[in-house]
Amino acid sequence: MSEVTQAKSARPGLFLRILQSDLFYSFRHSPLTVASAIVSLILVLAALFAPIIAPHDPFDPASISIMDSFYPPAWSADGQPGFLLGTDDQGRDVLSTILYGMRISLAVGFASVLLAMVLGVTLGLVAGYVGGVTDTIIMRIADVQLTFPAILTALLIDGVARALAGPRAYDEIVFGVLVLAIGLSFWVQYARTVRGSVLVEANKEYVLAARLIGLRPITIMFRHVLPNVLGPVLVIATINLALAIITEATLSFLGVGVPSTQPSLGTLIRIGNDYLFSGEWWITIFPGITLAILALAVNLLGDWLRDALNPKLR
Repeated sequence: MSEVTQAKSARPGLFLRILQSDLFYSFRHSPLTVASAIVSLILVLAALFAPIIAPHDPFDPASISIMDSFYPPAWSADGQPGFLLGTDDQGRDVLSTILYGMRISLAVGFASVLLAMVLGVTLGLVAGYVGGVTDTIIMRIADVQLTFPAILTALLIDGVARALAGPRAYDEIVFGVLVLAIGLSFWVQYARTVRGSVLVEANKEYVLAARLIGLRPITIMFRHVLPNVLGPVLVIATINLALAIITEATLSFLGVGVPSTQPSLGTLIRIGNDYLFSGEWWITIFPGITLAILALAVNLLGDWLRDALNPKLR
């Protein structure tokens, strides 16, 4: 057996390298981070398998009875055993609507973060590597957008889409509009971060060597520079996931999100808010607690990842 073959066979596998990495060491020695990861995983799995674990289908009109509306949680005096967290104004099981609502909230969050990341990273790479007028135009657009709050930008995009599509067609494209509105609100952070990292990486020897052998700029940017600037991008994406979920909930609470027939967590909170002071507190409290726990768990993971990837804190 040659020395190269022996070296390859002696190299630990990917899973073993992950277990031996400094990142995993930092993860397992942080009880708060482990707890956040477990809570996040449970909520994501509950949302994914909602059709299986949900006691009822809140989107099936045949399984909903208006006579079952406003039942309190099962442990209350007037509660029903079949509705653990009670029912809402339409007779839908609150637990089931939370599980299905998390699917929509998480789907919008992940899709909008992916859109913002792709757009921001691409523009940041181009701005930092090309420079000149291109850099100036992209960064000035980013500076202008930073003057507007993310929720205001999302409301503006949502309002334009609503006006162009009309009320009937809007309900069919509302998911895509939410993803576009939230994604276009968060791309600036990625672009500015990636641009700063590219300005540092562009003068390093491996980039100069790639230019010397005649590689195209687009190849250098995406094949050589991009892998070296992904660390901060992953941190921003993790933190922005919680922000995207909260932004979607805010838009839905304001009445410009998904329709009440297929509610997200924000829509459930808005519906329950109308009955909060009349005694039906469970309709809004339980979705609100779920949203808070989900956002907090993801935020704690983002804070840990930021600290773990910061070389100054090692």
